[in-house]
Amino acid sequence: MLISVIITVRNEEKDMPDLLDSLVVQEQPLEIIIVDANSEDRTREIVTEYSKVYDFIKLHVKGGTRGRGRNYGGKKAKGELLAFIDGDEIVNPFWATEMRNSAQRYDIVAGKTVQIGYHAFEDLERVELYHKGYDVTYPSCNLLYGKEIFKRIGGFDPWFQTAEDIDLNFRAVESGATIGYNENAIVYHRTRGSFYGFFKQAFWNGFGRKQLTMKHGKLWKNYSPDKMIKVNLNTWYAIRMVPALAGYMACKFFGTRPGESDKPL
Repeated sequence: MLISVIITVRNEEKDMPDLLDSLVVQEQPLEIIIVDANSEDRTREIVTEYSKVYDFIKLHVKGGTRGRGRNYGGKKAKGELLAFIDGDEIVNPFWATEMRNSAQRYDIVAGKTVQIGYHAFEDLERVELYHKGYDVTYPSCNLLYGKEIFKRIGGFDPWFQTAEDIDLNFRAVESGATIGYNENAIVYHRTRGSFYGFFKQAFWNGFGRKQLTMKHGKLWKNYSPDKMIKVNLNTWYAIRMVPALAGYMACKFFGTRPGESDKPL
């Protein structure tokens, strides 16, 4: 089955060569769809250079939220399987093979994401959210959907600033889809390289969590208390909560309602 790898990027000049080098060696058939959100560096130039050597690399330009860009890539995709990863990653050589194998058993496949970078940031864990027995917090930096179900549920909601992947997984499971996890489908994801980037990410993560409750209602009952207790609590986990709470409150008081806009605040 053809896998269409959809990657939304903005100003990824530094990481793009490593990402593309790790993708061009994957098991075929494969197409790589880069959706650039108006980068101001050499990102598009680098992708264009690679596309001259590898005809299965396609470049498109589309601004807006990640969800909007990914939906645009999905419309351009020719594959039966849509895989979503990020521009600041390196993909394990057997990633496509493992994803393709698991797609024969599940509607949605989540791979293993290994954080690399500043050690304190590597250890931070996500808090899992369950719906109908499935963890719906598997991130779209390593996620594969069958194209049919992706289209059936309407793709990503472009209103979300972050947490668009949780919303997508939530709606997919609600529609009856199955999610499988393959720990051998590995991507290496770079953590934020500065404290500013770390705090900014935490703020928007908090913003996205509030968007989830605005769209789906209170979700606390869906969290597993046992899983939350077992999360690796440390100083940076506590520090991350401060900008995350700020983002949550910013969305509560200043954010738009679902369907009103895909622009923050």
